[in-house]
Amino acid sequence: MNRYIEQSAEYLQQKGFEAPEIGIILGTGLGQILDEVVVESEVSYNHIPNFPTATVEFHKGKLIYGNLSGKKVIVMQGRFHLYEGYSLADVTFPVRVMHQLGIKKLLVSNASGAINLKFKKGEIMLIDDHINLQGDSPLAFRGVELMGERFVDMSAPYDVEMNSKFEQIAKANNIILHKGVYASVIGPQLETRAEYRYLKIIGADAVGMSTVPEVIVANHLGLAVSALSVLTDECDPDHLKPVDINEIIAMAGKAEPHMTTLFTELIKQL
Repeated sequence: MNRYIEQSAEYLQQKGFEAPEIGIILGTGLGQILDEVVVESEVSYNHIPNFPTATVEFHKGKLIYGNLSGKKVIVMQGRFHLYEGYSLADVTFPVRVMHQLGIKKLLVSNASGAINLKFKKGEIMLIDDHINLQGDSPLAFRGVELMGERFVDMSAPYDVEMNSKFEQIAKANNIILHKGVYASVIGPQLETRAEYRYLKIIGADAVGMSTVPEVIVANHLGLAVSALSVLTDECDPDHLKPVDINEIIAMAGKAEPHMTTLFTELIKQL
């Protein structure tokens, strides 16, 4: 895998991806922050050696390099999921490439469903901890110890300092920012009523189909990582309605200005 990572990184360096400080992964329907980036280079995933290709229609497929709030950033416009048929190695490959290029911090966003019924759709949750329900680990492969510690400590997978700054920024800008536990499932089907009840019992505040693999690999690589969930629907098993994917995208759009403020203000402080 190391050789593939190096090949991808060398290609991107040739395209002008020089000395990035921060990596950003954008989730479903979350692309507005790109309006704040002074773009210096962008490359489609399908042009990067060894890169997977995004297959979900509302996920773009570009890696973008530029300046945001005075910092050099790489933005993943579109991510990869297990439900697309990728392996966890594929899903997390871009994180390893961004690390090879030099990032020190990783910011992640996603769209998720609110299990905690005190949280409302259109609001944002800061991920304080997570539950991996994807049935596998992106570190479960032969030779992982050559790339970092095999038995990665996950007692505090999300960076305390960045999370604290997020909370301060939210307060200063009158943004509702919940804090909670994110459960990551495979998907792509949505949950049943019984599954939503189960998720609540085991301590989840929100559920989605991404983020946890990237966060595990970030910890494996020693990257400080922080993640925001845009809550796009309310998962009340006693009053469950069929999910409308268009409404989910619309809710992501509603929360985007606040997420953009949180990310841009945080990056100024890093």
